[in-house]
Amino acid sequence: MNNFVFHNPTRILFGENQIALLAGEIPQEARVLVTFGGGSVQKNGVMAQVRHALKGRTVYEFGGIEPNPAYETLSEAIALARREKIDFLLAVGGGSVIDGTKFIAAALRYEGDDWDIMKTRGADVIDAVPIGCVLTLPATGSEMNAGAVISRKSSGDKLVFHTPHVQPRFSVLDPSVCYSLPTRQTANGVVDAFVHIAEQYLTYPVDGKVQDRYAEGLLLTLIEEGPKALQEPENYAVRANVMWAATMALNGLIGAGVPQDWATHMIGHEITALHGLDHAQTLAVVLPALLQEMRVSKQEKLLQYATRVWNIVDGDADARIDAAIGATRDFFERMGVKTHLSDYGLDGSSIPALIDQLRSHGMTALGERQAVTLEVSRRILERAV
Repeated sequence: MNNFVFHNPTRILFGENQIALLAGEIPQEARVLVTFGGGSVQKNGVMAQVRHALKGRTVYEFGGIEPNPAYETLSEAIALARREKIDFLLAVGGGSVIDGTKFIAAALRYEGDDWDIMKTRGADVIDAVPIGCVLTLPATGSEMNAGAVISRKSSGDKLVFHTPHVQPRFSVLDPSVCYSLPTRQTANGVVDAFVHIAEQYLTYPVDGKVQDRYAEGLLLTLIEEGPKALQEPENYAVRANVMWAATMALNGLIGAGVPQDWATHMIGHEITALHGLDHAQTLAVVLPALLQEMRVSKQEKLLQYATRVWNIVDGDADARIDAAIGATRDFFERMGVKTHLSDYGLDGSSIPALIDQLRSHGMTALGERQAVTLEVSRRILERAV
C-alpha cells in the first residue's frame, strides 16, 4: 500500500427530515446564498424545507445552475454574492449545483481572473467562502469531496479543479428526496458512481486489501440496488444504499493509498464539451473501451474484479477479462445508459477534434501509469464507436 494522508472534515446529516437541522449548521449571523438548479427542488418540496429551516435568516437565492455548470451562469451568481456580501453558500441540488457552488466559493475570495482557478486546477486558491450542501441527486460524490468540474460555453472547455478550501462543511443526505427523480437521472447517478469506483480500483495491485474490499462492496451494492432504484423509486432502503454508495465512491476513502486512473473521466469530459452528452453517458461509452485497450496493464485487477464482483471463475485469463468487461457494459445497458458513441448518433468523425481538445488541455499522459497517450486515447475512442 502506498503512503497517504486521509482527512475528510465534511459532517454528514443522513436520513429523513434532516433538512430541518440546517439552522444548527450555519452561523446565525451569516449572509447566506442558496444556489440551486431548475424547478425540481421547487416541485418536490425541498426548497420549501430549506426556506423553513432558514426562516428569519438573511438569505438570498440563485437558481438556474445547469447540468455541467457553466462559468457564464456562475459568474452571475458571483456578482450577486459580491453585491450582497455573502459569507456562506448553501448548494441545494446534485453534483452540478454543488460543483458550481464550489467555484463560486473559491471565486469570491480569489484575487485575479476567476477562470484562472480552472487553468491552475485550483492550485493557487488560498481561501473560499464556506459551503454546505443539501444533496438531491446521488452521483458525483461532490457533497463530500474537494473537487469540481466546470464548463465554459464560449470556449468549449470542461475542466477540473481541486482545493481543500471548497470542501463542504456539512452535507444533508435525505434519501426520500430522490423519490421523484426522473429515471434518466437515477440511472446516470448509478453509472457515475460505479465509474468513480472503477477509476480507483481497476488499476494495479499495491496490496491495498481494505481499499479493494471497500470498492468491491460498493460496486456490488450498486449492481444490486441500481436496477431496483429504477423499478422501485420510492423504496427508501434502496435509495439510502444508492445515496451512501455514491458518496463513499468519491470521498477519498477507497482511493487512499492506491493508484488511480481517471482517464475515462478526462476523455468523457471532452465528449460532453463537444457533443453535450450527459456525463454518465460518456463514462458508460468510454470505460468498457478503455478496459479493453488497457487490459494487459490492468490484467491483475481485471481478473480480481471478474472473480470478486461478477463471480466469473471459468475460462482462461483472456476469457474472464472479456466476460468482466462484457458484464460491465451489460450493467450500464440494464440501467438504460447506452455504451457506444453510435447509440448517440456519433459516427467517430469527431475523434480528431476530441484528440485536439485533449492535447489543448494537457491530457497527453493519462491513467495510473500515464500510459494513455493521445494515440491510446484515439484507439479507445475508436473502440467506443
